[in-house]
Amino acid sequence: MLQLTDFIIDCPDPMKLAAFYSAVTGRPIKKSHSPDNWAGIAFGAIELAFQRVENYRPPHWPDDEHPKQFHLDFEVDEIEPEQRRVIELGATLQQDIIGPDGYGWRVYTDPIGHPFCLCRNKGVTWTDQGVVFP
Repeated sequence: MLQLTDFIIDCPDPMKLAAFYSAVTGRPIKKSHSPDNWAGIAFGAIELAFQRVENYRPPHWPDDEHPKQFHLDFEVDEIEPEQRRVIELGATLQQDIIGPDGYGWRVYTDPIGHPFCLCRNKGVTWTDQGVVFP
């Protein structure tokens, strides 16, 4: 049986990007790291990790020439206060996909260009047939 243990993000400076996501999530950077090459943040049994890559080329969301390859979704109760906080930490708002009912997501890029979303889906039920809104 397989178990996902790490989600590793390439970057030019692991500690700098780990510090950004540590501030975004409120979770500490793990003590066991190699500041020049590797840093991680634990989310239970899964670690969000950052690995140094020489000659790093950031994605240019939504441009397909330098595609994103992945993005992270963070569920929030209210998007506005979280948006102010992540922008103060260095994120950039890229796209707003919030519906008139207040549900949806906003796309941001972190300080080195990786996209992530703040999502408001509280009370939404995910089923095999699709999403059921409250």
